[in-house]
Amino acid sequence: MTTDSTGRITTPFDAESTAAEVVAGVDLTGRRAVVTGGSSGIGVETARALAGAGAEVTLAVRDIDAGGRTAQDITGTTGNKRVLVAPLDLADQGSVAAFVAAWDGPLHILINNAGVMYTPELRTPEGWELQFATNHLGHFALATGLHPALAAADRARVVSLTSVGHLRQAVNFDDINFHNGPFDTQLAYGQSKTATALFAVEANRRWAGDGITANAVHPGAVLSNLTRHMSQDELDKAIASGYTFKTPQQGAATSVLVATWPGLEGIGGRYFEDCNEALPHREGDSGGVAAHAQDPAAAERLWQVSLDMLAAAGRA
Repeated sequence: MTTDSTGRITTPFDAESTAAEVVAGVDLTGRRAVVTGGSSGIGVETARALAGAGAEVTLAVRDIDAGGRTAQDITGTTGNKRVLVAPLDLADQGSVAAFVAAWDGPLHILINNAGVMYTPELRTPEGWELQFATNHLGHFALATGLHPALAAADRARVVSLTSVGHLRQAVNFDDINFHNGPFDTQLAYGQSKTATALFAVEANRRWAGDGITANAVHPGAVLSNLTRHMSQDELDKAIASGYTFKTPQQGAATSVLVATWPGLEGIGGRYFEDCNEALPHREGDSGGVAAHAQDPAAAERLWQVSLDMLAAAGRA
């Protein structure tokens, strides 16, 4: 690890690096990992890289059959038979609670990879907007529920996947669930991804004393199931605006780097993209991290709001 003149953390890797390349030479034998959404898109390649380095990997997925097929494929390509599958629906707090209750023993790596994007106006039974409920609240409940397992591990790392979409919208604490104003799926998605970045800021502040580090990762644009709600016109505009789509192996690289690379030991509360710490976003740039996604006051407020939302749901 090195730092540039701004103090930004840099690594030998870049936007074209693959998950296999960043984990090369890292031995994860004896370490246990959970990858949410591990049966599709970059989740598969994230899990494959971790398993290839020797970790026990649990694919936390909605579709158990798809998870089973993915586990067999990963075992076949890596020779690692410790690729497990467990049910997890992040939009269902009962499912999250069941996953947490079933977990036994330490957890060294938690990669909050799953997500939904640009969904129609949909709500959970609690009345929560689906993207915020899935991308943030589900992972928040999962991570806080697994905190004892992370604390019991040696140098645990939490990776929270965010997106360049966070640039669109800070968390609107006055109307998180779009009850008062018109629904805008892009703003809702952006808000949810700001939330996942803020989660890493506050989780790292709260948990560093337990030996747990948490960082946010923007994987880059990858054509996967995540883009299924985008029209061809929207995809064409994204390409025209300067997006370069990565392969799933490249899209998984930053997550795997932040989860495993020895040079990042003890580093937390940061936002990474293209295998390096992101620069502050500037008007006209297509990437970087917005100040509202690194704001410690907003991160602390969001943590409490999230606890309150979960508590209210539990009393319903």
